[in-house]
Amino acid sequence: MAMKDCHNHQIKLLSDLVKMVQGDLTKPMRMKLMCMITMDAHSRDIIGKLYDEKVMNADEFQWQSQLKVYWDEGKKDFAQKIADATFYYGYEYLGNGPRLVITPLTDRIYVTATQALHLCMGCAPAGPAGTGKTETTKDLSAALGKAIYVFNCSDQMDYKSMAGIFKGLAASGSWGCFDEFNRLVPAVLSVCSVQFKCVTDAIKGKKSRFSL
Repeated sequence: MAMKDCHNHQIKLLSDLVKMVQGDLTKPMRMKLMCMITMDAHSRDIIGKLYDEKVMNADEFQWQSQLKVYWDEGKKDFAQKIADATFYYGYEYLGNGPRLVITPLTDRIYVTATQALHLCMGCAPAGPAGTGKTETTKDLSAALGKAIYVFNCSDQMDYKSMAGIFKGLAASGSWGCFDEFNRLVPAVLSVCSVQFKCVTDAIKGKKSRFSL
């Protein structure tokens, strides 16, 4: 069966990479191989899962829920598809840095976050401290080639500073990740929700200008 052969081939490629990384390598090459091992280990697990669950159709959710890269011949650009959402590569390449280990929970967050972006909404991953919410968001932005800025929120922030951040993100087309969002005081949080709705409404309406 083709899927089983592909799985065996993926295991062989991964084994070859592990042997290569045990040798004497330059630092950039070692980093590159470590990234490839991380991504190929995930690919091996996904192909194995598709084979075990007998996924035979490209329309099945197990395949659709993976972030996939296609070449759009019409636009002459790279289209990245996941479920019914499509994103074009942003070309904000930050170098060959270390990659996070991709777990089933990472895949679930990717689906949730991309669906939220597809619907022009925000995404708020919730969970205990240190579980990788911010890092996973940054990893998704790197996969899509989008610039992302992480803001550590505190009770010292007021609605004017939040408005300035939203204006800057909207002007540059970048993503914003608001860490420790719950630290904002209720008065600022109330105004911030209206500001955020203003931004998302402008995106939905495909407006080139809006005011906070």
